[in-house]
Amino acid sequence: MSLVAVGACYVDTILTTPYYPGEDDKLRATSISRRRGGNCPNSLEVLQQIMAESPSDIQVPLNLVAILPARTSVASRQIRSAFEPHVSLEHCIYREEFEEPASSYIIKSQASGSRTIVNYNELPEMALEEFESIVDGLRSPVGWFHFEGRIPDVTLACIRHLRDRFPNTRISVEVEKPGRDGLQELAMEADIVFYSKTWAQNSGYNSAEECLQEQSSLTRNASLLCCTWGQDGAVALETSTGNVVHSSAYTPPGFEVVDTIGAGDTFIAGMMYGLICKGDTWDLSKKLGMANRLAGTKVAQEGFSGLGRVLREYC
Repeated sequence: MSLVAVGACYVDTILTTPYYPGEDDKLRATSISRRRGGNCPNSLEVLQQIMAESPSDIQVPLNLVAILPARTSVASRQIRSAFEPHVSLEHCIYREEFEEPASSYIIKSQASGSRTIVNYNELPEMALEEFESIVDGLRSPVGWFHFEGRIPDVTLACIRHLRDRFPNTRISVEVEKPGRDGLQELAMEADIVFYSKTWAQNSGYNSAEECLQEQSSLTRNASLLCCTWGQDGAVALETSTGNVVHSSAYTPPGFEVVDTIGAGDTFIAGMMYGLICKGDTWDLSKKLGMANRLAGTKVAQEGFSGLGRVLREYC
């Protein structure tokens, strides 16, 4: 089985500050870091680390479909060097008239642990025709497509194209941004749905379990629903049986929140690993526990490096 993740690829600039500045304030940052970001790229980075540590004989080619600036731009060269050969960027779409990548400027407050994100992106979004060209050019059917839930109307058309061309392909979507029209329709088309706490709360749900129980009546195609809830852990629901599993947040002795950026993406990587590589050898509780442990470990460190070790510790 191969996996194709479809979503935006960002270059993040992260400023850590003692507290969040007020309007027109001047404040000195305590640190600065730059790294490649974006929901799907983050998940793929973590997933390839786990798979490198896995004793499984299953080979899972990982692919990213994202909009990038000109192929020869500094940003595109850096993004390719950070991923390849473990993650293929063969199917990315290059906007040759642009040099700047999609970018995020993130302020992390040490006092509150919050993060404030300002995005900049001048790259034209992917059109359905471009996605169809990519799919039609694939040398073999893909086992799993994962969508960020970006530009829902285009994403919905992409999913329907996949249903027509490759009806046995597994499709997952991330439902994250509160107030983004069309995400509910994406969830209704997917096989697996990952809900964020912010989306669930904005939709009127008071807990992860309430969200999944209500959504299970709306998502007729889905076999699995997952919802993360911060320090309260995560919940998964198997729609065929109604089985609901809760996993507590992973907080080992001495745990401190260091960097929450990408925690949800890391959780998704953990669930994907369990579903793709472990199948029926791990039950849902173990898969969910692995994903939570991975996300908790990520929150306790800066960035994504070394997360493959979680698999050795967990097993």
